[in-house]
Amino acid sequence: MPDEKLQIAIYWGAACGGCDVSILDTDAFILEIDKAADIRLWPIATDGKYKDIEALANGDLDVAIMNGAVRNSENERIAHLLRQKSKVFVAYGSCAYMGGIPALANLASREEIMECAYLNNPSLQPGNTTVPRPRTSLNGYDLELPEFYPRVYALDQVVDVDYYVPGCPPQPGQAKAAITALVQALTGQAEAPPKGSVVGAYERALCDDCRRTKSEEKLVKRFYRPWQIMQDPDVCLMEQGILCAGSATRSGCGVRCPDSGIPCRGCYGPAPGVADQGAKLLSAVASIIDSKKAEEIDEILLTLPDFTSFANRYSVAASPLQRSHRR
Repeated sequence: MPDEKLQIAIYWGAACGGCDVSILDTDAFILEIDKAADIRLWPIATDGKYKDIEALANGDLDVAIMNGAVRNSENERIAHLLRQKSKVFVAYGSCAYMGGIPALANLASREEIMECAYLNNPSLQPGNTTVPRPRTSLNGYDLELPEFYPRVYALDQVVDVDYYVPGCPPQPGQAKAAITALVQALTGQAEAPPKGSVVGAYERALCDDCRRTKSEEKLVKRFYRPWQIMQDPDVCLMEQGILCAGSATRSGCGVRCPDSGIPCRGCYGPAPGVADQGAKLLSAVASIIDSKKAEEIDEILLTLPDFTSFANRYSVAASPLQRSHRR
């Protein structure tokens, strides 16, 4: 470990918190991080303040790691701040990388979201007309909330990003490998990965690591949810009619979901060479439908789950299908 400690910051944007926990889940390795670095900001674990980061000179942070998408003005402000103060900026986890689950909100308008959450919700008192506003005056005080943007952004749609660590969340072993690689590069112990690299995952598709057997000729007459069929634990899920995103998704998670009988949903992002996960998965679906008749094909497709919400579950913000809202 270096004699002079690295300076790092970790920030939680629009996300569930699982990415922060994945760093903690490296167990004793967190003590190695403590030996190598001073953590200047990490809201889940330390008491650093935004003003502490603002007081730093540009480039004083060796690494800033942001998990979570950019959903509101506070997320964007801190993303710009951390980018300005850091030498290396890392998008950590699916939400920072591609927008993640929060970016499914891009399939609806801001007005529709507010209507559902605050005006037409069974848990609210009927007739409620109160919705969050960026500024409100109450009892002589001016109150402020972050501005809720019309859409969710992946981190690199807002600031320049050096490296990506995929996963929802990244697996602890992957987190450890990615952090180790960055520390070694910053301390001169190893060569830095090329800018824009996906760190800690593999240069192959999840299907390449899946132990389930595959056939080149197996076609399906309908699709099933996992609970609708007694599946064969040794056979490819897609060949059993269970929609699985493994062919479109980068490997690195340890194939945890398919090994547990649950189809891959794409949280590690597009496999190398895949421009859009949804388009790639659509191609895979088209290749296994057992029919040449238009009407029958339509009937088979109706057995799929909501396709966009599945095939681009983690990547709506980064997909060509995204809405064109402006902030």
